[in-house]
Amino acid sequence: MRLRFRVLSMAAMVATLVPVCGSAPGVTKTLDEDIVVTAAPVYEPLAVLRGEERFPQGAQLLLVHQGNAAPLVKGFAASADANISFDGKSVLFAGKQAASDPWQIWELTLADGSVRRLIANSADAIRPLYLPAGQLVYAGRTSTGYRLVVAGKASLSMMAPVAADAGETLLPISHLQGSAIPEDVLLDGRILFEANFPLGSGTTPELFLVYSDGSGVESYRCDHGRARWGGKQLASGDVIFTHGASLARFTSPMAHEVPVVAPHAEYAGDLAETAQGDWVVSSRASSAAHYALKLARPDLPNSASLAMQAVFAVSGENLVDPVLVAPRTRPHHHPSALHPWSYANLLALDSRLSREGDLRTVPASVRLETMDAQGRAVANGTAPVEADGSFFVQVPGDRPIRFALLNAKGAVVRQEHGWFWIRSGEQRICTGCHTGPERASENRVPDVLMRTAVPLDLTGAKAVSQSQTNAPGGN
Repeated sequence: MRLRFRVLSMAAMVATLVPVCGSAPGVTKTLDEDIVVTAAPVYEPLAVLRGEERFPQGAQLLLVHQGNAAPLVKGFAASADANISFDGKSVLFAGKQAASDPWQIWELTLADGSVRRLIANSADAIRPLYLPAGQLVYAGRTSTGYRLVVAGKASLSMMAPVAADAGETLLPISHLQGSAIPEDVLLDGRILFEANFPLGSGTTPELFLVYSDGSGVESYRCDHGRARWGGKQLASGDVIFTHGASLARFTSPMAHEVPVVAPHAEYAGDLAETAQGDWVVSSRASSAAHYALKLARPDLPNSASLAMQAVFAVSGENLVDPVLVAPRTRPHHHPSALHPWSYANLLALDSRLSREGDLRTVPASVRLETMDAQGRAVANGTAPVEADGSFFVQVPGDRPIRFALLNAKGAVVRQEHGWFWIRSGEQRICTGCHTGPERASENRVPDVLMRTAVPLDLTGAKAVSQSQTNAPGGN
């Protein structure tokens, strides 16, 4: 009760300093919870994956209270990307004090409206999310796109706030030529992020997962195809996301997405879940309209469709990325198990296995490829594949990598078309080649470990151009 009083007091204070935006006609439902939302005349949700601006005409964070709104942050030329702290007392956001400034990461205290800058770089820093133990993750612009960066030293206390000097300790955790944008921090501590598929080289937006030390990067689900983005996790553990013209969910028992029956509309993604389990979604009737907030009731029978009520709209503005001003469950903290190495070890249990169909014959060898500074594929060498499809290799850490399976003549029989990375000091085991979450490993010791416990060095000491080693064939 005391926290809510402080939030409402701040809203009243801000409203006396700047004009109240007010809500547009047609509002039929007033929420009990306060909401922070980004308002922008123009919104291009997928522009960021191309390294472009999502809000080409600016953006402003609004605090919505009982059907009325006031700017959340004063003295800023632009603000966006709100993320409420786990105790509900502060807000991370991306902001520009002057229109010519790059986007930077700030934190606002709801009790008094005070603001402090946490990340100050010469390049854009956007989409900040709180991590447990006093850290945060955001997307920082580079010459090849946005990369994921964790800021701050991990505290021994899960309840620790973000320290004022968090920007002095920065850990890049994505290592690709291409953009990776954080979307949510899941309850298990992993970071849900957007990137193009195939990872690092494709053009279809997809959702991926990674731990806060950059290890364990993987697709959330392997049923790739339609573009999906704007993922948010519900209290149930399900992740709701958008295809643009529809909503869908990932749920634990299913190895593929499940459609959400919803009215025909365009959905911006990044919904918020109320204490009653309702969804606050951002949608519009068509590309000619503006996104507005709707309240969706997912517990109603699907036979009719997901019931929606208008909640809030502002004429001429897109309202996107709603977040509730309330305490929320703190995710688990992921203790890093990385070793102090410049390389990583990777064990494949059976490279014949794949969602594309299992290979009928065992490949003779596997080739590791990396990417040079110019974005060209470089072959780092080959390793033998055992009779059961297993191999054990040492690979360079913190660089884009991919594998190609070869037959006895050196021709490609199957290859990865996208890239992934493995952190320096990581030890990782995979069931097969892009097998998907529904495949589990056999309960046996792989042949390669019966022969040796030492991985074959493919770190690239003798790397040569792929064009010199490519063999004909492949699929």
